[in-house]
This record gives sequence, C-alpha cells and structure tokens, in this order.
Amino acid sequence: PRTNDWPLIRDPMPGITLLAAYLYFVLSWGPRLMKNRQPFELKYILIVYNFLQVLVSLYLFIEGMEGAWLTKYSWRCEPVDFSDAPQALRIARGVYTYFIAKITELLDTVFFVLRKKNNQISFLHLYHHTVMPMISWGATKYFPGGHGTFIGVLNSFVHIIMYFYYMMAAMGPKYQKYLWWKKYITTLQLSQFCIAFIHSMQLLFYDCGYPRWSMFFTLPNAIFFYYLFSDFYNKAYSNTDKKKKRENGCVKQKVNHDNEELKEEKVNGIQNNKQTDNASNVLNEEQNELDKKIF
Repeated sequence: PRTNDWPLIRDPMPGITLLAAYLYFVLSWGPRLMKNRQPFELKYILIVYNFLQVLVSLYLFIEGMEGAWLTKYSWRCEPVDFSDAPQALRIARGVYTYFIAKITELLDTVFFVLRKKNNQISFLHLYHHTVMPMISWGATKYFPGGHGTFIGVLNSFVHIIMYFYYMMAAMGPKYQKYLWWKKYITTLQLSQFCIAFIHSMQLLFYDCGYPRWSMFFTLPNAIFFYYLFSDFYNKAYSNTDKKKKRENGCVKQKVNHDNEELKEEKVNGIQNNKQTDNASNVLNEEQNELDKKIF
C-alpha cells in the first residue's frame, strides 16, 4: 500500500504499545503519581491545545468535503482509489492526518489525570479514545479513501464544535454564561452515529468495490457508541432536568409556605389589633364613666 512506509503505519506494534502506555498511565501510574500532589494549572496549555484541535478538525472537514464528497465521491457508494493520482494521494494524506489527530487526542485524558479530574475518565471516554486510533490506523493502512472516509469527515465536523466548546470552557468562569449549549454537543454526537449508520448501510444495496465486510464492524460500533452516548446524555442531562424541576417544586412549596405564614401573621396581627382596639375602647369607656362620676 502507498501508506505502508508512513510513520506508525507499517507495523501495528508501535500503535499498540502507545495505547498500552496510555491506558497504564491514565488507569494506574498517573493517579498514583498525582495522589499526593496538587492538580496542575493547565489553563493556557488547554486553550492552545483545544484551539489547535479546532484547526486540525476544520482542515480535515474542509479537505474531505472539497477533495472528495462535494466533488468526486458518490454519496451512495465509493471505492478506494489505490492509484498515485493527486486526488487519491490527497485523500490518503487526509486519512493519515485523521489517524495522527486521534493519537494527539489521547492528551484529553492525560490532562484529566494531571488536573485530578479522574471522575471524567469514564468507560465511554476510554473506549472512544482507545478504539478510534485503532480504526483510523486500519483505514490508513488498508483503505485510505473511499466510502469509509465519510465517517471521519462527519466526526471532524463534530470535533470542530466540541473542541471550540472546550477552548471556551478553559478560558475561565467569565465565559460560562456563553456555554449554555453544552448538552447539544451530545445531541450532535448522537446524530453523527445515526447518519454514519445510515450511510454505511448503503453498502448492503450498492456494490462499488468497497469491502462490504467493513459494515460488520462499523455498524455494531455505531450502535454501541450511540448506546454509550445516549446513556451519558440521560444521566448527565435528563436527571439534571428532573432535579431542577424537583428543586423548583421545593422552592415553590417553600414560597407558598412562607406566603401562608405571612398571611397568618397578618391575620393574627389584624386580630390582635382588633382585640387591642376593643380593649382600648372598653378602657376609654370605663375612664369616661369614671370621669363623669368624678366631675
């Protein structure tokens, strides 16, 4: 293959070793290293890192759309062009760049460990960051182009928005008011898996030379990703909405209770005033009678 001599592509062992070291660091060595240390302040590093990820994702999206999907590629089915034609090499370089981008995204988890944000290292996070480099390595080595590149282009579009959000979040609390759209990123990711599923399904009905067996990996993986992300969405946002409703209900009950107490106090105050006025009137009448007797 044309890509065989590109760095990290000839043999799978360098990539496997890198992923093994990544998992060892984030699951074992990293947390032990940070156990008795203060979390690192990585504000400016995170801003630069996320900004660069936005640029890379933007490049991959534009390259994929202009170089393939808006020009030469068929949306129904597209074979891999293994020639040395300029466009074929352009797409192959894009697939390889996507693979390298997936490697750099492992830093997402490394930064979590260094900032002692271990609660954010979920199974979904680890699965996604471990599987995507493996998929993109296989695509670069064996199928650097064709039908499967649509998933990478779609994913790059989602990552433009996602890493832009992370960049703004890293800028500090004063930007939090602009981040109300966080949950819609997960909605966009769920839509991504649905679109990728439908697009991959077309290989069942059209034969253009792209390997149909790839569906037996991409389709279950899309379903599994959809399940994991929808579960995350339900836990992160549906439960939060219910909690807010309960809190709002409690607030309303408290307000109503306080209003009732105020009403009772007012009523009691009026009654007390009436009783006081009546007592004063009685005393005044008695005093008048006494005055009459004296004078």
